[in-house]
Amino acid sequence: MIRWIAAAFVLTATPAAADEARFDKALDDFRAVHRAEMRKANIVGSSLYVVRNGQTVAADHLGEQDVEANVPVDARTIYHWASVTKTMTGIAIMQLRDRGLLSLDDPVVKYVPELTAVHNRYGDTGAITLRQLMSHSAGFRSGTWPWREHDWQPFEPAGWSQLAAMLPYTAVDFKPGSRFGYSNPGIVYLGQVIERLSGEDYEVYIDKNILKPLAMHDSYFDRTPPHLLPHRSHSYFVRDGKWVAAPFDVDTGVTVSNGGLNAPMPDMAKYLAFLLGNPARAADYDLVLKRSSLEEMWVPQISAGEDSTQGRMATTTQSGLSFFVDRARGVRIVGHNGDQNGFRAYLSFCPDQRVGSLLAFNTETKGVQNSPANRETAESRIALATDRLCEALAE
Repeated sequence: MIRWIAAAFVLTATPAAADEARFDKALDDFRAVHRAEMRKANIVGSSLYVVRNGQTVAADHLGEQDVEANVPVDARTIYHWASVTKTMTGIAIMQLRDRGLLSLDDPVVKYVPELTAVHNRYGDTGAITLRQLMSHSAGFRSGTWPWREHDWQPFEPAGWSQLAAMLPYTAVDFKPGSRFGYSNPGIVYLGQVIERLSGEDYEVYIDKNILKPLAMHDSYFDRTPPHLLPHRSHSYFVRDGKWVAAPFDVDTGVTVSNGGLNAPMPDMAKYLAFLLGNPARAADYDLVLKRSSLEEMWVPQISAGEDSTQGRMATTTQSGLSFFVDRARGVRIVGHNGDQNGFRAYLSFCPDQRVGSLLAFNTETKGVQNSPANRETAESRIALATDRLCEALAE
């Protein structure tokens, strides 16, 4: 079963009364798990949304967005979505492909020639493709920037020139295309492709081509606009049973295309509704990305389940193009998660049943992002509860 899901509720296309009862029971059970694990792990704040057939059918807000000021979580609370950003980066690449500006099988050095400086003992770095970057099979390392006790920090490096200066000291870790290896810098390189082909900063391009068309007006990248600052959630680490505040409102610098998105739950519900699809809004959604191109992103490219750095992966997980794909009792489940700077976020959906969920936490309870220890966190236990939901609703 998939390990990075938030809450994928599996339904038939035309649910009968029994199906509705199972849906309601599964939702009640999940809410109980959500609340119990939050209390047990001392998580500061969390929100859950369930979207079905284009409508939000459940919206829960628990705890606080700011402990010191005693500000409760509500519908306007803005969470950091970390690596869920990667799905928008992938959509931007597909937009540029559909506009005839690139091919997914183009070499990345065609657009980012600085990458020719990377050491590749497996062959020509010029053979590494955009498709391989999108599926995390290009061979690049996981961390973006070696720094202090962790592989990278969300606020370093500030600009591309710093990362480019590291390229002559960077190596390809495995033969490109031979296996999966989750890579943050690979997505940063895709961000450079978007900027160079569009002539706009990554944030500006995404705002114009994804956020604004979907009416995600309170969503943005990096530092918070002053008018939204009262709603920006703080974030925390739980260390030895105590809350330790993470840096507030950080700038992700050149890694923005890898994990810079901030958004409230209602905006993310609009994004999820777009991913799920709504025939009544097909023309509007096609302005962002046509359905066939979205479906192309969900076609498995390479097995992702054996990657030891991804605690959310199951042996059946496949990497698509900027999304992960699995099947629960024959039901296709698509999604991505994110964890950074004390935030944990989960996006998951069943496109064939047009139902999905969003789960956000402003507290990281244990371990370092993308480590096997993530399996033992309260956030992961809540995510793992979705296995039982999918099984029950697929009966």
